[in-house]
Amino acid sequence: MTSDEKLKIANFLDLLCDSLGSGYRSPKRDYHFTDDAPESDTGRDGGSLEQIAAEISVCTACGLCEKRTNAAPGEGSPNPLVMVIGEAPGADEDAAGRPFVGKAGQLLDKMLSSIGLYRDKNCYIANTVKCRPPSNREPDADEMSACANYLDRQIKLLKPLLILCAGKTAAKRLLNSGESLTRLRLRFYEYLNVPVLVTYHPSALLREESYKRPAWEDLKMLKAKLISLNGNI
Repeated sequence: MTSDEKLKIANFLDLLCDSLGSGYRSPKRDYHFTDDAPESDTGRDGGSLEQIAAEISVCTACGLCEKRTNAAPGEGSPNPLVMVIGEAPGADEDAAGRPFVGKAGQLLDKMLSSIGLYRDKNCYIANTVKCRPPSNREPDADEMSACANYLDRQIKLLKPLLILCAGKTAAKRLLNSGESLTRLRLRFYEYLNVPVLVTYHPSALLREESYKRPAWEDLKMLKAKLISLNGNI
């Protein structure tokens, strides 16, 4: 409601009360209103991306906070076509406070660019947990649960058209499935009303050449789905 609309209602109610009372119209009161602030999706969905990142930077919800150098909340476009979700920050990510910046991250950037996706243009990249597990081990269930609120809030704010799970750990977190990555691939699932596709983690491709061809098949499937949803990339 605008300030002008509020003023008209206030004057009407003022006149009505006077009329119902003595019948005498008192001198016009001096009302001052400001326009309502526009409603914000970020407020309803749990804050802005910047607010979530600030919360993550001081989070002590699990033991991973004890040895972190920097948390890596996530980065990319605030209006992404695709949100990529990996496992956890590694040593490079812990040092930089950014996700996927080491060799695996460089490969991920190349994989995404092959189908027209870029972290600074139309992708957002994050992990199931925001702090590095010791010795780069997989995050455990309690650690992923401690970070679940942050990741879910990011997804709700970003509203990506698709989510790409990079690796079995991310797939397990979103899909609550213990199936092998091989069985999870090549079909779409859903998480928070967003279609989800599972593929290999880039670090797995660096270790095993034979995964590169099926990973390319996954990317082509992702691109086809994007085109069906968005018309282009």
